[in-house]
Amino acid sequence: MKYRNLGKSGLRVSCLGLGTWVTFGGQITDEMAEQLMTLAYENGINLFDTAEVYAAGKAEVVLGNIIKKKGWRRSSLVITTKIFWGGKAETERGLSRKHIIEETVRAMTHVINQGMAMYWGTSRWSPMEIMEAYSVARQFNQIPPICEQAEYHMFQREKVEVQLPELFHKIGVGAMTWSPLACGIISGKYDGRVPPYSRASLKGYQWLKDKILSEEGRRQQAKLKELQAIAERLGCTLPQLAIAWCLRNEGVSSVLLGASNADQLMENIGAIQVLPKLSSSITHEVDSILGNKPYSKKDYRS
Repeated sequence: MKYRNLGKSGLRVSCLGLGTWVTFGGQITDEMAEQLMTLAYENGINLFDTAEVYAAGKAEVVLGNIIKKKGWRRSSLVITTKIFWGGKAETERGLSRKHIIEETVRAMTHVINQGMAMYWGTSRWSPMEIMEAYSVARQFNQIPPICEQAEYHMFQREKVEVQLPELFHKIGVGAMTWSPLACGIISGKYDGRVPPYSRASLKGYQWLKDKILSEEGRRQQAKLKELQAIAERLGCTLPQLAIAWCLRNEGVSSVLLGASNADQLMENIGAIQVLPKLSSSITHEVDSILGNKPYSKKDYRS
């Protein structure tokens, strides 16, 4: 396992983390959740991500119970959770004063000063909002965020490759990325169809099913066939290539994996062995297949 600093903070996180969205307390049994966490931990993963809204709060409980049962030292783990979609009442949602003490920056500073958390970050915030949070923190002598959690995969690149690096250089905010396989699309299992028991077949995931079966979805599948050939040349699977491709970006502190069984998780962790094989010519080849490399203003100027 490789470890990286989370943004410019001193916090060292495994470059792969285990996420619990959809799976913990929902799609998988608690026994499977324990098996996955144990495998992850034994393979050097120290970062586990959850949220109060996942499985209506059950994911956090499952995660906590496993840590307690295993007797792992709390100091050996980095647990991240997210707040916003709390309960059903108006005062249980959002980042309001009532929900988490005061406005976000002051509330997070309070949470850290109380010893409830060591750091705080944002998830799905715009660069402008993150910059504003940083400015407020500096102005009122509060604690600024250290990372942004953003979606990042071969079909979604702009924010992590163009916007976040600027924030990293200016204010030290790192990127923790999720959905490296685009909710399973890049695994190749949705070849113009939706297999039973896949994420897109689950209740509430019609949006994913529509995405897969759309015209754009078909174009993506054609690109994946070309990428599959590169994976075979490198002696790896398509998911391993896709995860290693996310890790090649040095601005990414950690890539969060979502797995519903042990084989999937072990395959995903194997992406670390593929990383050294991603030469600039391979990366260039992947870019020409994808045809979506984003350019920053600086690139245009030069």
